[in-house]
Amino acid sequence: MKLTRLCAFIGLIVAAAVLFSGCTGTTEDPTTTPTPTATAAEDVQVKVFHAGSLTGPFEKVKAEYEAEHAGVTVLLEPAGSVDCIKKVTENGKPADVVASADYYLIPEMMIPEHADWYLTFAKNRMVLTYSNESKYADEITAENWYEILDRDGVRWGFSDPNSDPCGYRTPMVIQLAEAYYEDDQIFETLVSEHSAITVTDEDGVYTIHAADPKPDSTTLTIRPKSVELVQMVQAGGLDYAWEYRSVAVQNDLEFIELPEEIDLSSIDFAENYATVQTEAKKGDGTTLYVGSPIVYGVTVPKIAEHPDLGIEFVETLIGATGQEILTGDGQPPIVPAGGYGDVPDALQSLVEMKA
Repeated sequence: MKLTRLCAFIGLIVAAAVLFSGCTGTTEDPTTTPTPTATAAEDVQVKVFHAGSLTGPFEKVKAEYEAEHAGVTVLLEPAGSVDCIKKVTENGKPADVVASADYYLIPEMMIPEHADWYLTFAKNRMVLTYSNESKYADEITAENWYEILDRDGVRWGFSDPNSDPCGYRTPMVIQLAEAYYEDDQIFETLVSEHSAITVTDEDGVYTIHAADPKPDSTTLTIRPKSVELVQMVQAGGLDYAWEYRSVAVQNDLEFIELPEEIDLSSIDFAENYATVQTEAKKGDGTTLYVGSPIVYGVTVPKIAEHPDLGIEFVETLIGATGQEILTGDGQPPIVPAGGYGDVPDALQSLVEMKA
């Protein structure tokens, strides 16, 4: 028995020696852990909170970005711009990029606690959208749209002024229309008669009280995001909806372009736009959004989990690729983008710094 065990032990020693000698002649040591391949970015998810009106172009920017960043997935999360920012500032949800349809919301709600910088990167204008099946589609023009919306049986809508810049901008446009068309009943007949939204005038400044809109949902419909209304127009649930021009272009909707004096598109009429403001909910109180040209903003929050990748997404957005995408989607880019605050060095060559 002892002899058998000794033979077995010697056999094991011999086998181990043969195996070792066979391996020393190879170029790879199997006992060494292989060096990992370059997959540092593998399975990384870049989260982008953005205005619903940016959904079309951002899907294209996402595709271009992912093509240049192997292993990185961009998660787009559209919502009303106010809600996008509140996810970060109130709920503590990490986002690598936040893009707002009203650039001013970033310095107002995020600087300096939640972000150090922001860029202005695109413009837009308010339009009234419809389909070929909408009531009076063959009659509506830039001169009579407010009369068409007031006709019996016409259903129209806009987004929630408390959640979405398109929502607090829509009643501004309607109020500005009174002076332009010389009809001081436009707001009353279109908005106040079909909701709890009212307007007051003090020294030539009109304040629209929209914190608790309560639409009748028969003539006037209000939804959290303006893009939700697109499907309603396409399906025939609404005849008309207020949107940004880019949204109309991206969704092949018919639309009426309004005079620049009232559509919030031109810096030439900034003083005129500032004569209207919308009061909306903010926490337990209210806030005022003052009429101004429509300008989009973007930043990388301090809470970002992948700030460098977020900055690279912004670089794609404001560079030649993003400019081409925005232009094709009916949303004029700002070239170069305007920079405010401590803009990262990686973006400096694409930005014109502002005061």
